[in-house]
Amino acid sequence: MSKELLEGVAERLLAAAKRHGATAADVVVAESDALEVAVRLGGVEKLKQARQKHLGLRAFIGDRSAVTSSSDFSPEALEKLAADSCKLAAILAADPFSGLPETEDLATQIPELDLYDAGVAALSAEEAIDMARQGEQAALDADARITNSEGAECNASTARVLYASSGGFTGSYSSSGISLSVVPVASHNGAMQRDYWYSSQRHLADLENPAQIGKKAAQRALRRLDARQVRTCEVPVVFDPQMAAGLLHHLASAISGYALYKGTSFLVGKLGERIAPGFVTVVDDGTLPGRHGSKPFDGEGLATRRTMVIENGVLKSYLFDTYSARKLGSRSTGNASRSVGSSPHVSPTNFVLQAGSAAPEEIIGSVKAGLYVTELIGHGINGTTGDYSRGAVGLWIENGELAYPVEEITIAGNLLQMYAAIEMIGNDLDYRSSVIAPTVKIGKMTVAGN
Repeated sequence: MSKELLEGVAERLLAAAKRHGATAADVVVAESDALEVAVRLGGVEKLKQARQKHLGLRAFIGDRSAVTSSSDFSPEALEKLAADSCKLAAILAADPFSGLPETEDLATQIPELDLYDAGVAALSAEEAIDMARQGEQAALDADARITNSEGAECNASTARVLYASSGGFTGSYSSSGISLSVVPVASHNGAMQRDYWYSSQRHLADLENPAQIGKKAAQRALRRLDARQVRTCEVPVVFDPQMAAGLLHHLASAISGYALYKGTSFLVGKLGERIAPGFVTVVDDGTLPGRHGSKPFDGEGLATRRTMVIENGVLKSYLFDTYSARKLGSRSTGNASRSVGSSPHVSPTNFVLQAGSAAPEEIIGSVKAGLYVTELIGHGINGTTGDYSRGAVGLWIENGELAYPVEEITIAGNLLQMYAAIEMIGNDLDYRSSVIAPTVKIGKMTVAGN
């Protein structure tokens, strides 16, 4: 559907909601095309192409609200959806903090952020299968010890999203995304290990070469062979970029307005306090061209922005949507995210730990004895206290070098203490997702083994 047709659907739905008694309303309309392929040992195991369109209506009757959704865009269906939404809203409990954003807070322009690539839209199933096969074959050819494969997947998608509200905002944008992943299996002395590698971008030309993805996946699987345990100790722990991003996910959860007003965040009351060394800076920025978390406006029609979350080690800002901001007497930071069938919630955009100056090899070289983490298992995080305990897989560091693989261990600490104990940050920042970090060294954590 064209932009004009989507706008017409939204206008009709808002008008219908008003006729049925809504004092305010907003609409999300989305359409998408998706291609998913998976191969294993050269054979095609999955081929899925899907085209979807759906919309969601949030209707307010005073302080009461309800959210409904549909994939039927016919005039009769829109009328019924509006009527049902208003009936539901009328019987639900009132909430004085609910409602649309103030009109003056709405975005006044829609910037071009380079989120759409026609090359992704034009990618055929045959081309995607070929890319997946190239990646898997490169992994299988990398070493004789790569004896099997859990497969390779290539996914491509495009979407158009439109948001409109009775507050006077209408905006839309198009986006695309493509990813390729490979999961080889390595064998040695009767034992097997698996690992993976992937690339994910908005533009086809930016995707890592399939052969490179396969080779890197093979290297990661091979280095896990002949893994052992280590004795329980307290040592420095180095998180590779993938695992360091997990530390940022926990931070993003802790600074969400919803966790704050519920009292379930270990960062309640920490605004303005130093929580990390002075060389640590974390930014949430939804305006970066071509990045995964970028968008011209948030799920309530507010402009996305650049927010300094941690600046020189000091916690500078929480993240809010309109509802959580009202609950806490603050203002939205433009971090409302919304799916078609749900109310807005707080979500980071591009949540980034800024790169340091040290190469990953330099960080590893600074450790006499410690752990380099490449995989984390389980969800042993207490969001209220920050207590942290997770199963881990990685490589043991001896005298500044990666010595041997380790598994069946646990790392434990407290997130506040871990942030404060960051000693080095790498220069290897890679925008492969919306929450990203370079290599990070924590000065000391408990590693529990045998």
